[in-house]
Amino acid sequence: MALQAIAFYLLAFVTIAAGLLVVSAKNPVHSVLFLITAFFSAAGLFVLLGAEFLAMLLIVVYVGAVAVLFLFVVMMLDIDFEALRDGFAQYLPIGGLVGGILTIEMIMVAVSVATNGAAAKNAAPLASPGGVSNTEAIGRVLYTDYIFFFQAAGLVLLVAMIGAIVLTLRHKPGVKRQDIGKQVARTPKTGMELVQIKPGEGISE
Repeated sequence: MALQAIAFYLLAFVTIAAGLLVVSAKNPVHSVLFLITAFFSAAGLFVLLGAEFLAMLLIVVYVGAVAVLFLFVVMMLDIDFEALRDGFAQYLPIGGLVGGILTIEMIMVAVSVATNGAAAKNAAPLASPGGVSNTEAIGRVLYTDYIFFFQAAGLVLLVAMIGAIVLTLRHKPGVKRQDIGKQVARTPKTGMELVQIKPGEGISE
């Protein structure tokens, strides 16, 4: 029980500290790393509570969304990738620190759950009277009582995705863009060219 309490206080402290560092860090790369740390710590708290489905959802959805958001910011700001590669070494210490913290947290959560059975003890009150798991109970509630809110959230995400695509499709001089209509309307005559090459001559561009 003591190990579970230590894991809880450690995860809670790291979550709060990482959240404060997200809004106080001046470097956007550091903010992203601290945000991922906060998500992992919150997922560890969910595991201690027996909500392993929510923990997996938090990591898969939110950490993935953070990565996509970071790429979107890079595309919008036109960051020089050569300069970013040159400065990669300076991010190595903080990246190693974040990775070490996440490793320690995952080990503590795994040991705590394995020794004290935290997930098994806490999952029972969350389950429905029918004896189903918390994952199935969440699915039943989500697709019955909250189906309209679920669909509305999907529409909001769709609009956000379309808006991101429209904002990134900016015309730049000297950059070729795809013509979707022209590509779809291609025929064998327009999509293939037969070139007669004379013996001993190459192809000029």
